[in-house]
Amino acid sequence: MSELSNPHHLVMGTLKDFLTGREIPDTHDERYRQKIARLLVSGKGFDKKDIKAGIDLEVAVKGKKGRLKVDFLVHDGGHAVMLVKYGPGSLVTRRLSTLALSRIVLPYQVPVVVVTNGEDAEIISGDTGKVTAEGLENIPGLETILRMRPLFSFKPIKPVIFEQASGIVLACEIDGACPCDSDVCILPE
Repeated sequence: MSELSNPHHLVMGTLKDFLTGREIPDTHDERYRQKIARLLVSGKGFDKKDIKAGIDLEVAVKGKKGRLKVDFLVHDGGHAVMLVKYGPGSLVTRRLSTLALSRIVLPYQVPVVVVTNGEDAEIISGDTGKVTAEGLENIPGLETILRMRPLFSFKPIKPVIFEQASGIVLACEIDGACPCDSDVCILPE
């Protein structure tokens, strides 16, 4: 099945990816991702080159494994300082799995975690897991990140935390996802 023939997601042609300039399938979800990318660059002051998008991540726990894409990792000074995860619908139901994702995507804790549906957002402290702000307008911009950077711990993730977080991501983001979604994949054992 090609990317343009997914029976569960309306594909309306193609669009140009804001960050890379490549042609990609035009879906409702992708339109929101493009809106978020534009916000990070035009509204929040990040450079396109400091934003990594669509990062493939394989998750494995006790013989089960799957793959998903991390929507955005924003870098500054060699470290990822913010993870942004898009998902349609309720933010509250995605809060735990997005925080868990911030604990497995790199060997250290990503300090700022954002869960968004493209219309609203929750900003979460990676270290404490607490919601620190709400709303797209409150996603930290480059100037805020630079002021906050001395407070970021970038603490290494302990193996037990990595395993627990991997289980949460596998259960919430992969096992519970639409099997036809191109952003997730359940891998054979």
